[in-house]
Amino acid sequence: MDYYKKKQFIAEVNEQDEVIGKVEKWDAHKKGILHRGYTAIITFEDQLVLQHRRHPVFDNVFDFSFSSHQLYVGDALQDSIVSILEGLQREWGIHAEDIVDDIKLAKKVYYKAFDDVSGYYEHEVDHIYTVELSKLPQPNYEFAYGFYTIHKNNAEKLIDPRIQSLLAPWVQKIIEEKK
Repeated sequence: MDYYKKKQFIAEVNEQDEVIGKVEKWDAHKKGILHRGYTAIITFEDQLVLQHRRHPVFDNVFDFSFSSHQLYVGDALQDSIVSILEGLQREWGIHAEDIVDDIKLAKKVYYKAFDDVSGYYEHEVDHIYTVELSKLPQPNYEFAYGFYTIHKNNAEKLIDPRIQSLLAPWVQKIIEEKK
């Protein structure tokens, strides 16, 4: 997983999601520095795609459908859509022509969570996007153990406390805010 070893800079933000600087990604996660991230919720037909996350932080949990960060390229923060398109390619093998409609910002959520296993934090203003695909994606197994789909009409089952413990903390927050 060479991707996780790369030195990358992400946006440090305040609670109003205003960029106040840039910070090295792993430094932000080790120190719990508030930063900006995104979650892309992939749908195919009437199915939500959950990624069984393979990652150094919050490993072995289910994500809506992958999460990452807008990166700095030099001194410029990457556009969110460009970052999502790169993530779709990297983690799912999806190209722009596989996307049915525009990638849409659905909402933003703030959360802070500590991963006891890795010793790292996620402390983010998480931009939640929706991505409708024309085909069911297949995960890149460097980034996922697998995936699961759930019909949109059954998504309320994710509220069940027995299932919530299997979800990434930001997914729990997204679900909590939908109640």
